[in-house]
Amino acid sequence: MTTSPDGLVGLDELWSSDPAGPEHDVDPQRRRRRRRWGLITALIVALIVFGTPTAYVGWALNAPVASPTVTSQTPTAPAGPAAAVLLFRDGASAISVTGGEEYLGPDTGGVWLTSGTDEVRPMASISKLVTALVVLDAWPLDGTDVGPTLTFDAADNDLYDEYYVRGATIAAMPTGSEMSLRDALATMLIPSASNYAEVVSTWAFGSQGAFVGAARRWLAANGLDSTTLVEPTGLDPRNTSTPTDLLALGKIAAANPVVARIAATPSMTLGGAGTVRNTNGLLGTAGITGLKTGNLGAGSYNLLYTASLDVGAAAPLSVTGVALGGYSSAAINESVVATLESLRRGFHSVPVATAGQQVGSLATAWGSSARMVIAEDASIFTWSDTPITVSMDTTAPVTYEDGEVVGTVTWTAGPQTATAPVKIQGEIDPPSEWWRLTHPDQLG
Repeated sequence: MTTSPDGLVGLDELWSSDPAGPEHDVDPQRRRRRRRWGLITALIVALIVFGTPTAYVGWALNAPVASPTVTSQTPTAPAGPAAAVLLFRDGASAISVTGGEEYLGPDTGGVWLTSGTDEVRPMASISKLVTALVVLDAWPLDGTDVGPTLTFDAADNDLYDEYYVRGATIAAMPTGSEMSLRDALATMLIPSASNYAEVVSTWAFGSQGAFVGAARRWLAANGLDSTTLVEPTGLDPRNTSTPTDLLALGKIAAANPVVARIAATPSMTLGGAGTVRNTNGLLGTAGITGLKTGNLGAGSYNLLYTASLDVGAAAPLSVTGVALGGYSSAAINESVVATLESLRRGFHSVPVATAGQQVGSLATAWGSSARMVIAEDASIFTWSDTPITVSMDTTAPVTYEDGEVVGTVTWTAGPQTATAPVKIQGEIDPPSEWWRLTHPDQLG
């Protein structure tokens, strides 16, 4: 190996000293020599190009440098906890939900979720909803019309005693008293008076046989093919239906302004019937707005209900549900409230980012660096464990200053999106004069 007068190792000696090539040279002293030689070589070349040291210095201190290298990593998307809707398990139940299809998906055949089987069961007093709708089909009322007047005779009054002996729910019907059709329907539905169901249906069609025929035609016309009605009160266990048919019946009833208003009334005073109270004790609880109870004793308690459920979405969900075959009214009520509350709890805000969460970095050739971070906390409203997708869009920084916004992160779950800005955290310092003077090969 030869040494030049200034003490530097000759270039031919430097490279030939390691047969394997410089990339295999692990001698620290040799690496330092190589870097020093590279620097001197670059300076010599620069002086040759610029002619004088002054010209080189002026160029080196003002020449553009490469932009920082930006690396980024799209954050992962978390998942919300899975929801568990608590349905009635002792008998059969079903619910239908509208207004939340973007979250829950559409109902299948008008049913969103079920428990138990879809076999026919006694409807009990839910039958009175069919009776009211069939009567109103023949004698329609608008939202304010009270309809024709019914005058009760001695035969009507005798029904009070007949139904009393049968253990049915009844309401007074004094001989010679009068009541509007709307109030008579309310007495049939609110306290579930069976004597009113028979009197009103006979008045509307002339006989019970004519009423039953009209009811069967009405059921067929409305596609309730699994529902059977043999009399207007529901006391006969042959009045049967399925959970699926009852959900459809509930939607028809809720769409009728007269029936819907009556079914939502907790209590009212009605002529000779006096003050009557709704058998549906859940009105106003858990968003419940209707519709009708029914029971034929232990093991046959039923509730067909509607509810307006505020879950935090843009608008409340419209729920129609039915629970059949409960051992008591309390058991049915407890189950229905649990169903609605568990549905409500299934909607939640899922945290997706925290302020300061790193999603990238910036680095320069001269050793200065900064972080790219999400600028603020973010969460997204969704249902259950709906998959959350995430995307990140970034742009080239302009100033490279702390706080400069350089992009956004977007999360999507069902119909909802959430966004948060991405900013620079830290400063990108400019290169020092010494670095510029000693790195001419990295100057533009």
